[in-house]
Amino acid sequence: MSTAPAAVRLDELWFTRCPVPTATGIAADRGTLGAEFAADGIRVRSFQDDRGRGPDERHFTHEHRTLIREGGNVPALWARSRGADTRLIGLTWIEERQVILIRPGDGPRSPAELRGRRLAVPRHPIAIDFWAAMALRGFAGALGVAGLRLADARPVDVPAGPEHPGQWAAELAALVRGDVDAVYAKGALAVESARRHGVEVGIELDDEPDLRSRINNGTPRPVTVAGWLLEHRPDVVDRFLAVLVEAAGWAAAHPADVGRILSAETGAGTAGVAGAYRVGQHLGLQLDLSEERLDLLAAQEHFLRAHDFLAAPVDVRGWADPEPLRRAHELAAHRRQNPAPAGSAAPSPTDRTGE
Repeated sequence: MSTAPAAVRLDELWFTRCPVPTATGIAADRGTLGAEFAADGIRVRSFQDDRGRGPDERHFTHEHRTLIREGGNVPALWARSRGADTRLIGLTWIEERQVILIRPGDGPRSPAELRGRRLAVPRHPIAIDFWAAMALRGFAGALGVAGLRLADARPVDVPAGPEHPGQWAAELAALVRGDVDAVYAKGALAVESARRHGVEVGIELDDEPDLRSRINNGTPRPVTVAGWLLEHRPDVVDRFLAVLVEAAGWAAAHPADVGRILSAETGAGTAGVAGAYRVGQHLGLQLDLSEERLDLLAAQEHFLRAHDFLAAPVDVRGWADPEPLRRAHELAAHRRQNPAPAGSAAPSPTDRTGE
């Protein structure tokens, strides 16, 4: 457990997460993040729940000194490559049903059949186009299973703007028109979008045994923290991570509740969630900084740099700090062995953001 003195007063603690399965999302839904810091007078807030505003660019840039982020590795690595003062303090790996979508009865049904095919690469007018990065990485993973490279296929840029609202809308429209032969997609909303557009799954990347074929924006998914917060209030970082460790443990014992929470987090219906996240995937919410996961993230960094998504190299191991997570596991274990007495403060079931 951290013994660092609380030398700097903290009034607010911010967090952000992507609309995907995260331990942060589980903890936010259950109100445990707000409850953890209530007695300290620290207000826990989320970019996603600041309803009066649109998307907050700081979710991608990490330009906030009290921010902890659990989300895609493309923006996290991009921000770090641009000099963002962040540290990597955890990684998760959750299978999100990564697929290659095709027109019914017309398209590649094996990685080898991607050779020479037109592959949709969405191009969004945003600072870090993680959508394009995901598509290129997904196709590269599928091609690699057959010993092929992106150069063996025909990536086709598909402009994605306001005229195509919704995830994968522009690519799926291009697929239906016949402008491309395949679309990479993943997650619950992808399952629903595929059904709406009348397309089908040609290749299931989750069926491949080699994790390297499924490296992408969310695999592995990093937890990062602002350097200022870690330097001045490591105790707060440790406790935040301990809540995530506890949330992951709770999720493993409550799969039905996890399904409800994932529907709220992803914005998808029950069918989309059930079609994307297979039984037992809640187990992947546990954080670690194992050599395997660091290697997988380093491979992603190399790919992103090779395709000009990063401003400069990122030393993944130099970026990682394992101490906060180690201390958080110690704190969570201490709490399990010494549970709070009955009647002590508990999170309100209606307080899902700590606000």
